[in-house]
Amino acid sequence: MIKMWDLPYLSCLVLYIFSFQVIVINSRTSNIWKLNLEEDLIVDGKTLSQDDTEKPLSEEDTVFNIITSTVYYGNTWTKHGFDMFCTDCQIYEQQRAGSETSEDTPPSETNGHSDDEYLDCGKAVNFTYYDNLVGVARRHRHPNVPEPQVALIFTKKKNGVTEFDINSLEKRLKKAKREKPKSVQLYNQIGNFWRIKGDTRQSIECFRRALAVAPYNAEVLLNLARVLFTLQYLDDAIYLTRRSLEVQPPDRSAWQQYFTLGEIFKAYGHYQEAALHLRHALALKPDFEPALAALKDIENIPEASVHVYTLLIIICLVMGVLLVILSSVDSGTDTEEPKTQRHFNRAMAMRSLRGVAFSGSRRKKGGS
Repeated sequence: MIKMWDLPYLSCLVLYIFSFQVIVINSRTSNIWKLNLEEDLIVDGKTLSQDDTEKPLSEEDTVFNIITSTVYYGNTWTKHGFDMFCTDCQIYEQQRAGSETSEDTPPSETNGHSDDEYLDCGKAVNFTYYDNLVGVARRHRHPNVPEPQVALIFTKKKNGVTEFDINSLEKRLKKAKREKPKSVQLYNQIGNFWRIKGDTRQSIECFRRALAVAPYNAEVLLNLARVLFTLQYLDDAIYLTRRSLEVQPPDRSAWQQYFTLGEIFKAYGHYQEAALHLRHALALKPDFEPALAALKDIENIPEASVHVYTLLIIICLVMGVLLVILSSVDSGTDTEEPKTQRHFNRAMAMRSLRGVAFSGSRRKKGGS
């Protein structure tokens, strides 16, 4: 049993053991990272206590790789890295490195190897007016969805035959990038190129870069709306398409905006609005086959189903009203005022009998 005068000794012993453990702990087991401003790289600070030399941080440091590939996105921390979007990350990194060096090097110094550069729109912009949309905010999480129909934008008809070569298109875009690297139209075309390839993140980043320069470009807004519509972000797609329709120049036809709205409302199930927009698109471009096919599909949808649902709702409402009326009538009949019953009181009865007898006796005396 511990006595009161043993407590100071016991506390001193615990403090001694704790201090000994602190001294024994090897600080070299902790990870220390340091930024070397001269060489512009992150080095391992653990080696400073050993031989006073700085060594670059090894690629095998998994903790550091997790930290550098995690970004604060929205209200959560999101794991982000190129391994989520490419099949061979080393080739991807080499291509990106080649594109960065080609931007800093004049075309005459590339020694004819400019085709090896990676076709992108440069670094991602920090802000656009459309980053609050859910589909744009989650661009790092989207799956890769190819859109082969976008190739119609780049097809050329030669002798009645449509020709399209993705490799030649990539070469032409790389050449245009070297000539005008900061063109809004170029960003738009590169975004459409990545829509064909299926890299939704790259396409959205290109459209964001274009919208950062020209936030009211109707064509870029429509292309971004098409990407989000493919990803089933219907509300965002409707907003962007309507915005594109508002800023569309009056000298240009808006049949693409009406057709996109028709497709979106058809996906929503709002067939009347979809048919209205599709008819607008066909009025501006009568020979557009996808609009004709979509409108035909809407017209072939049986309207009986809509009438059945409407009739069912009306019947339910009528039955509910009848039940309310019947319940109110039943409650009215049950709440009739009951007749008041007089309770028998013996004292009152005796007084009334005495009064009757007394009056009878007085009559007899008066008669006599």
